[in-house]
Amino acid sequence: MSIKRKLWGRTPEGKPIYKYTLTNASGASVVLGSVGAAIVGINVPDKNGKLADVVLGYGKAESYFGDGPCAGKVPGRYANRIAKGKFTLNGKEYTLPVNNGPNHLHGGPQGFQNQVWDSRKRKGGVEFKYVSADGEMGYPGNMVVVARYEWSEENELRLTFSAKTDADTVVNLTNHAYFNLNGGGSALQHFLKLNCSEYLPTDEGLIPLGESEPVAGTPMDFLNPKTLGRDIKKDFPALKYAKGYDGCFLIDGYRKGQLQEAAELWSNRSGRTLKVFTTQPGIHIYTGNWIDGCPAGKRGRIYHDYCAVAMECEHYPDSPNHPDYPTTVLKPGKVFHEAIIFAFGVKK
Repeated sequence: MSIKRKLWGRTPEGKPIYKYTLTNASGASVVLGSVGAAIVGINVPDKNGKLADVVLGYGKAESYFGDGPCAGKVPGRYANRIAKGKFTLNGKEYTLPVNNGPNHLHGGPQGFQNQVWDSRKRKGGVEFKYVSADGEMGYPGNMVVVARYEWSEENELRLTFSAKTDADTVVNLTNHAYFNLNGGGSALQHFLKLNCSEYLPTDEGLIPLGESEPVAGTPMDFLNPKTLGRDIKKDFPALKYAKGYDGCFLIDGYRKGQLQEAAELWSNRSGRTLKVFTTQPGIHIYTGNWIDGCPAGKRGRIYHDYCAVAMECEHYPDSPNHPDYPTTVLKPGKVFHEAIIFAFGVKK
């Protein structure tokens, strides 16, 4: 495994921004960036052995700051939404910045995704570290987060998160990569299969209403594979609120700390496949409904709505306000530890 680091840019304050390229023996590679601990590129073969980049990303490091899609980055301290930017912990109410309609999204405007993480090559992988100060974006406790990426000879990208805090806090971490297994064009002809029998209905602001409901008999049903575009225009609340899919699905058989297969995505055109495994309880499917207008992509490419799909393995949205959801509370002396694997392959 070859791992190369290069200087990619600097912040206005002069802090260096690095880019890492991990290349296996077959020539397949992953490119990572220290803004938001981002996945910048993934180059994997199609059914004819031709390599192409299958994730959205930008050519310039500065484009990763404050981009609407949060492309390829690690949002935090709390990925996804918290209703009205408020939650109560140990009897104290905390107020967070509101940056998505009336709600708080992805840790706020200065969330982890818009920070330059410290980075290093270590033991065959790349580690990114970020220290989040007590009170940053309204969250309690000083928290240290490490995101470690490893790229295998079998074209599997493993991401492991660990976090520690010195005071009770909440945390939800994921990666927000967008995938297009053709390397370009619309993603709506991609097939998706989810190991998810239930989803979380939401209000118009995409905040969960409470209890999960079965996907059976609804356009949210991906238990049997179908294209992303087949039902996306159906008259159904979740699809109307979001202009497409933007919802959390509950992974069947979830057990804390246990790796589960959550999803499989594939394209008949390229033959590329992607299986997603995780220790997290939910997977949020977002069909890139609002990508138009984002920064120019790699090689100057212009991205459009529905050109890729994000599959965010995470805890449920607004969990701090739903005591019956799997807890997102992290206490001193405990370690937050979760994993995501993106396993690429080919169907001949």
